[in-house]
Amino acid sequence: MGAVAEQGMSAYEAARERTVQENKRKMEALNLYHLSAAIKAPKTPSPMKQKRRRIIDSAVVAPSPARRSRRLAKLPEVKYAEIGPHTSERMTRSPRKPTDSIYLARYGSISMKARLEATRKAEELESQMDPEIPSFVKAMLHSHVVRGFWLGLPSHFCDTYMPKKDSIITLVDEKGEEFDTNYLAYKKGLSGGWAGFALSHGIRDGDATVFQLIKSTTFKVHIIRAAIDDDSEVADDSEVAE
Repeated sequence: MGAVAEQGMSAYEAARERTVQENKRKMEALNLYHLSAAIKAPKTPSPMKQKRRRIIDSAVVAPSPARRSRRLAKLPEVKYAEIGPHTSERMTRSPRKPTDSIYLARYGSISMKARLEATRKAEELESQMDPEIPSFVKAMLHSHVVRGFWLGLPSHFCDTYMPKKDSIITLVDEKGEEFDTNYLAYKKGLSGGWAGFALSHGIRDGDATVFQLIKSTTFKVHIIRAAIDDDSEVADDSEVAE
């Protein structure tokens, strides 16, 4: 475009056109068009390299002996198993009866009314006992006699009368038969041995018991049976643990 092309243009358009033409000549002189085309040319994709899988054999770790100090190597190995109280006198476990034979024999459910009545009779029985002998009433729950078999004792009673460290507590029934149980002082309750006593005497959820501390580590246990909904009594209400 020359002077002819600039005819009919405004001064601004003519100046712009001259600038465009000048830039075009500079690009041709520098060969920028060819360089730009070379850069934009698509590259031929290289074939994908297949990755080799690393096969790692499963290592067999041989058990290594426990590391011990040379100073202690000649000493006997220490066993850190929990040691129960009175290990010199091993606790005699209470015999257990099959659970089904106990609970299926006393079918039916116990109402809240029957539970409260059993507790009332237990409190009445306790009131007739020697007040000089410490005692307390304990209503039986599912966790006491079905699952868990953990019997927590009244906190105030334990603080006043029970040993301050783990001990063997003996439970005595009406026939004079003794059952050893583990008393955990920090938990204030009976653990091992209580299950055998409860199962042997058919104690059921809803029954009530009276614990009478006849010696420092001996309880006499009285069981009050709760009536089931069909109004049948399995044992006398004032029956002592059988």
